[in-house]
Amino acid sequence: MSTKTERLKSLRAVRQLRAVRQLRRVRGFYSAGALLWAAAAVWTGWTHPGTRQMWVALLLLGVFVGLLATASVWLRRLQTAPGDMPAHHAAAGHARVLPSATLGHARTHHAAS
Repeated sequence: MSTKTERLKSLRAVRQLRAVRQLRRVRGFYSAGALLWAAAAVWTGWTHPGTRQMWVALLLLGVFVGLLATASVWLRRLQTAPGDMPAHHAAAGHARVLPSATLGHARTHHAAS
């Protein structure tokens, strides 16, 4: 009999697999939309440059390219295995803070010169 932790890990893996499949399908749809609107923008830009139709086609091209980029980034993040990511250590990113007396001295030194 599997433990609760093992079942949760299995459920997460199934959900991640479904998300990856869905993002692949959506990415194909966004690619087709971007190609369609790129062709429409080129065509209307050639036949009727500067018209409202051309600007709408360019706007929709931008929307589909943005959606495609977002889906690609999400897909890349989902495909990286959790074991491949570096471990997060709370104490690793300490910033170096200078004492306030040093900063005050630097300010007075620059103001005097």
